[in-house]
Amino acid sequence: MLYAQVHLTLPAWVHEAVDTSRTWPGDEAKMSLAIDLARRNVEARSGGPFGAVVFGPDDRVIAVGVNRVLPQSCSVAHAETMAFMLAQQRTQRPRLNELEPGVSAGPVTLATSAQPCCQCYGASFWAGIDRMLIGARSEDVESLTEFDEGPLPADWIGELRNRGIEVVRDIQRDQARAVLQDYGMHGGSAY
Repeated sequence: MLYAQVHLTLPAWVHEAVDTSRTWPGDEAKMSLAIDLARRNVEARSGGPFGAVVFGPDDRVIAVGVNRVLPQSCSVAHAETMAFMLAQQRTQRPRLNELEPGVSAGPVTLATSAQPCCQCYGASFWAGIDRMLIGARSEDVESLTEFDEGPLPADWIGELRNRGIEVVRDIQRDQARAVLQDYGMHGGSAY
């Protein structure tokens, strides 16, 4: 029999770790939450060292994601894609920043503990985000862990900007790198 359904979940600890009624004003606060999720995911052994959060225009959490590739046996269960899918499910909108075609619901911000890999980069185009906040760089991920982030266009930031997505890099980069380093030093396998 063929499976006719996909069921992906976040770890149970997420419900206690994220206060959806709170506001997260400013890029630093948003990134702190993404990095905290990545750290908790490693500590709980519930996935890889990556966290992502989708914020609405009111600075409140729409959805979060952590890496769940191995626990869910699903290669697309990266932190960013989990956050996108859960935000789309919650809002019932395939493009998070549109109430309907041509009617803005934004700005919508993605905070991610590390630069998106090639898969998450592509998903970012269609998810409907206006801003992308990034902690660690892909070279940090590849030098501190066993992950292969895949190819990106030479001007990947320019390509996002051409599609209306502002990119802000290196927010709390050292803190994001520390999560990756801890994961790599303690024998974390590529998720």
